[in-house]
Amino acid sequence: MTPENQQQYYNNNIQICSDVSESSSSIGEDATDVMSVCSNSSSKYDDLVVSPHVGHKKVLVTGGAGFVGSSVAEALLARGDDVVIVDEMNDYYDVNMKESNLRRLQDMYPREGRLVVYRGNICDLTLMRSIFENERPGWVCHMAARAGVRPSIDDPFIYIQSNIVGTTVLMELSAKFDVRNFVFASSSSVYGGSKSTYFSEDENVDNPVSPYAATKKACELLAYTYHHLYKLNLSALRFFTVYGPRGRPDMAPYQFVDKISRGAEIQKFGDGTSSRDYTYISDIVDGVVRSIDRPYPYQVFNLGKGDGTSLNDFIGIVEKHTGMTARVRQLPDQAGDVPYTCASVEKARALLGYEATVSFDEGIRRTVEWYNSRGGNGERGGGVIATPSMFNGYIPTDMADNDFAGLSRVVSVDRIQ
Repeated sequence: MTPENQQQYYNNNIQICSDVSESSSSIGEDATDVMSVCSNSSSKYDDLVVSPHVGHKKVLVTGGAGFVGSSVAEALLARGDDVVIVDEMNDYYDVNMKESNLRRLQDMYPREGRLVVYRGNICDLTLMRSIFENERPGWVCHMAARAGVRPSIDDPFIYIQSNIVGTTVLMELSAKFDVRNFVFASSSSVYGGSKSTYFSEDENVDNPVSPYAATKKACELLAYTYHHLYKLNLSALRFFTVYGPRGRPDMAPYQFVDKISRGAEIQKFGDGTSSRDYTYISDIVDGVVRSIDRPYPYQVFNLGKGDGTSLNDFIGIVEKHTGMTARVRQLPDQAGDVPYTCASVEKARALLGYEATVSFDEGIRRTVEWYNSRGGNGERGGGVIATPSMFNGYIPTDMADNDFAGLSRVVSVDRIQ
């Protein structure tokens, strides 16, 4: 990244509140000055704010072939960082979608050293130690996990292995190899059946209602332990129902767009009043990248939109943008599901400068547009190319057109000796 691009990135990165543009004349170049201008003077988080790291990074992204992981990797590559992806390419959903995500990244950033891909299991300590020794990443973005509430009830053991054991392996190696910041995906599922209007990181989350949620809570506890023992900087990111182009096909946004578009029947669990804080992929990526850049000693952040959409409204919005009427099969509530999620993003706003910008209506419109651009079959892969607007200004305009073209390498391994 050139000094000019670094400064452009920095300028974009520090706009952390709505009144920055009005206050720009008083903002100096020092990050602390910027933070003090942007922070709410009455915020309880004022004394915790850290300045973002500016400059080139080498980031290990686990689960980098998946929906969120590949989207984060794309944003990092687009701004000039180098990325090392580790993904076991499991068949939880169509592997072709993951292969397509990797091909996109390799085609966009083919220069040697910009993107390295390892196909392997993060639970394999020997493999992961070899990757850390060979690649020496300074930052870790851990997006790999077994996802899904309902499947975790049927097979909890694979969730414990993938989520808890895998995360422990990565934290152990990160501590040994002096990683500067470790960011990982937690989940809004840890809130269980919270009755709060807005779910806050300050809430007690000791009562998860699914094995999946329990594994995510366990990872947050382990993160604090590794920070306490080794002073490893760690941030847990509680995602609130991520959706958008190239989204997971097991999730309701993809399924509803696909099935309603084709005139197929959808399943509606409960009376339709259940509500979710659906968060568009570019907003999640923005929050993840902001967290990578800010080495907080130990923090937990909600990344959501901050308002919910009922299931009935959800179906109506998909009908509007597909121009089709849904065929609905009514079913009872499912075990493990929570009736309501809605993120409080006060903490992420204060400490990361995070703010979701894409409404659910607009997000579904974009998702339907992408789905139709693939011939009515999103599973073919592909998707939108990274642009500055897609990531809320994280990609400098002069870096958005694949400046870093060249040669990449893909390392397919079961184990690296």
